[in-house]
Formats: sequence, C-alpha cells, structure tokens
Amino acid sequence: MTERVATTAGLFPLPDWAKTQLSDLKGHQKHDLIDGSEGPEVRAAYERVRTELIEDQRDAGLDRIVEGQARWDDFLAHPLAVHDNVETGGIVRYFDNNNFYRDPTVVGELTVDGDVAAELDAAHGLLEGGESLQAVLPGPYTLAALATDEYYGDEAEFLNAIAGFLAEEVRALPPHETLLLPEPSLVTDAPAEGAHERASAAVDTVAAATDAEVVVQSSWGAHDEKTYAHLMDADVDALGFDFIAGDRDAHLYNINEYGTKDAISLGLVDGQNTEIESAGTVRERIDWVDTKVPGQEFETIYVTPNTELAYLPVSKYREKLAVLAAAVDEAAAETGVSA
Repeated sequence: MTERVATTAGLFPLPDWAKTQLSDLKGHQKHDLIDGSEGPEVRAAYERVRTELIEDQRDAGLDRIVEGQARWDDFLAHPLAVHDNVETGGIVRYFDNNNFYRDPTVVGELTVDGDVAAELDAAHGLLEGGESLQAVLPGPYTLAALATDEYYGDEAEFLNAIAGFLAEEVRALPPHETLLLPEPSLVTDAPAEGAHERASAAVDTVAAATDAEVVVQSSWGAHDEKTYAHLMDADVDALGFDFIAGDRDAHLYNINEYGTKDAISLGLVDGQNTEIESAGTVRERIDWVDTKVPGQEFETIYVTPNTELAYLPVSKYREKLAVLAAAVDEAAAETGVSA
C-alpha cells in the first residue's frame, strides 16, 4: 500500500512584520545579509519567524515539518554564505527568475560549520508529539554549481569537498525523518560529459551520512537521459520530479525507460504562481502520474510544490500548504490508506 506524504522543500516567505523588523535591524544593503554573526535582536526575530513557519505547517496538516529556512538570504547558497572560509562576492541571478544571491567564493577548507544543524535543533525543539522533522540541505552538485572555487583548484576535487562538507553537516543534525536535497542544477546545468558519475557519487556521499529517507528533488525542467540514468545509481530513497515547469513526457520517458526508486517525489503545486490549485486538482495529478507509471507500485509518494515557496506572498504560501495536505488526505480517503 502506498503512503502519501505532504511536504515541501522549505524556503518560505518571511511574514510581513518580519520583513519590516529585520530590514530595520539588519539594514538594506548586500553586506547586511545574514553571515552567521547576527546579534541577539536579529536572532530573536528569526526564532519568532521559525515558530510561525512551523505553526503554518501544523495548521495546514503537513506530514513532514521543515524549519522554513527564513535566514537563508542566499537561497540554496546559504550553507556556504555563512561559512568562515567563504567570502560573499557580487550579486548573481538565482536560476531563471528575478531573485538574486551573493556569489559564495570558497577561499579555504570547507570544515564542518554547524549553522544548519543549529537551525534544525531549534526546529526539532518546537515539534509536538507525533510530528516528523524533514531536513533540507542543497544537493552537492547544485551547491558547487552556485559557488566559486578559489581554493581547491579542480572541479572534481571541489565537488568532493562540497559533498564532504554537506555530509558532515548532516551528521550534526538532530533526529529527522527525511532529508530532502534540492538539485535543480542537475536539470538547468547538467554535468558535462564524463562528470555524471561524480555527480551521482557526491549525492551518495551526503545520503550515506543519515539513516533517514533521502529525497533528491529537481526543479525547473526534466533531466536529460544520461544525467537521470546516473542519478538512478545514487543510493537514495526517492527522486523528485517537477511536473509543473518540467517536461512531463520527458519525466515519464526517464521513469519508464530507466525505472525509478521505490518512492517518488512529485512537484505538483506551482511554487511561483499565486493561483491556488484545488485539492481535487492536485489529487488528480497524483493519480495521473501513478497511472502513467504502470510498472511500479510506490512505497511512498511525496507530494510537494515544484519549487521553494519563498516567491509567494505569505497568504498564498499558506493556502498552498493547505492544498498539499488536503490533496493527500483526499487521496488517502479515496484509497483507504492513511496519509
């Protein structure tokens, strides 16, 4: 019987009160963004935000709770942007949208940092009985693609260093049910010829650092065949597919040609569009994908937005959370399987 799990990749929008308060506390310039050395007033504001974001997920009825990553001014580049051996450079466009991050330039050894672990420790302490924590860290290939290397001097060595750094960060995390690794760059900036095995091995390095279920989530398109085939070699529990912005036929070709894992993550709610899907529409999308993969019965189907939700107004993001949970509940009621 298939378990359906409503969850997200985090990176939620800041509440309106927090935007105003944090702008006053931090300033308005590039150098005022989070670097890991924020003072007590800023930390207190983010603690309040974290509590609100977890309450939003609880109110919506999500099956996995994420920390929300409100401090991640640099989106998925954040774990490097706060590292002591990384300097933040010029502003760079964050994939193909109107958001930007500071170029994290690695100038020294990527030793364990613990910044994300501290966030997750705080989130874990806010959970109530029966709630499950989902950790979110950028996938190693994507984090390397977003960064600039001025220390390791070799592309393969740099990717290995990023993977090792992330693995050490994972080992420091509190108990978590799922580890989700967003890997949009595997779609938007696929590995060059000869680099596919390295990308898969880097994912393996991070996944091996936890006993939790590991999901590798793509966004903004579909994998090319070679990237997908090598990603299937990674020892993870689920691969994630963007069925909103991605090429659905390409996804289905890859799955049916090369197989997929025993679990699957489906990006079925638009994380960049304020139009609110109905729970019935999302449930139909779950069923549609299931029918298009006739050769496999999944142990778990993760139902997610196709991207982070930070692009949305707060009211819309909350509605999207509720839709995810309601769609999974409806699907469970239809099949007689509890969500």
